[in-house]
Amino acid sequence: MKSSAKNSPVNFLMKCCSMGSSALLTQMVNDEGPLILDGGLATDLEAHGAKLQGDPLWSARLLHTDPQAIRDAHYRFLLSGADVITTATYQASIPGFISHLEVSAERARELLMSGVHLAKETVKGFESGQRRPLVAGSVGPYGAFLHDGSEYTGAYAEQMSVEVSLIYLKELKVWHRPQIDCLAAAGADLIAFETIPSIKEAEAVVELLREFPNSKAWLSFSCKDQKCISDGSLFADAVRVASRSRQLLAVGVNCCPPDVVEPLLDSAGPLHTSDMSWVVYPNSGEEWDTERGWQTSGKPSAWTPDLSHMWVKQGAALIGGCCRIDPAHIAELRRQLKGR
Repeated sequence: MKSSAKNSPVNFLMKCCSMGSSALLTQMVNDEGPLILDGGLATDLEAHGAKLQGDPLWSARLLHTDPQAIRDAHYRFLLSGADVITTATYQASIPGFISHLEVSAERARELLMSGVHLAKETVKGFESGQRRPLVAGSVGPYGAFLHDGSEYTGAYAEQMSVEVSLIYLKELKVWHRPQIDCLAAAGADLIAFETIPSIKEAEAVVELLREFPNSKAWLSFSCKDQKCISDGSLFADAVRVASRSRQLLAVGVNCCPPDVVEPLLDSAGPLHTSDMSWVVYPNSGEEWDTERGWQTSGKPSAWTPDLSHMWVKQGAALIGGCCRIDPAHIAELRRQLKGR
């Protein structure tokens, strides 16, 4: 597959501003193959010495303490062939920075925006010829701020009302608004709503996205099994919620075991049309323990690049990896799908 300026990721995104974004994404995939996402940012940072285990800010702390480490990690994924890199803002929030870094609200906003600035600086230093990767501003679920693993259960959504009244704003929208505002203002090419565990939170971010009409996004869910997202709702129902937005380029799954991806996409297969593409970036398949971190079984990673061929057949337009997936995995993924 030959790269061209006409079908470059950045040119595609510019067209999305005036045309049907999902249809254009489908066209680009047909011409070029899927866009390659990066892998686990924290995985790579830890491999190069960062101490993130147990930190309530996770990778986002390095926006304050070691921004060069983040630049270096982004660059390694770009070298591996990623078409899209995601910012170190998954666990970032204004309240989180104020609480854990003891900074002002203004400084917290600057730190959040710096996630985009660091990624865009890295892309600018990397780009050459016709290849210009995109920057996705990462927005984690409310559970990521709670730092209790609830982004994999969605339990908190049971206590948070979505519709308070016609007068009062939705609680989850109020929570997410500053993050999206910072990422959009800093110039993220698109927004990545990641590891969303509940229908309720999906409804909130889909509605909130309308307040940022110039922003494009994808929405990916954490899932508990082959049919359901983490709160027990059917993945197909979650996809229906996402389909309400014309600003979403894709909907899908992330940080789930690789072997559940195919049946999950199949379960919502009838909803896949030219207006609804899939985004897929599972983890290695290892188990996460909130006390001890990732538990390795001694077996090879369940994440293998050859699985991506089936996901492409199912309509995946953006494919990458999440936790425990490093630049070498992404390089092999690109070779599998694009031969270069």
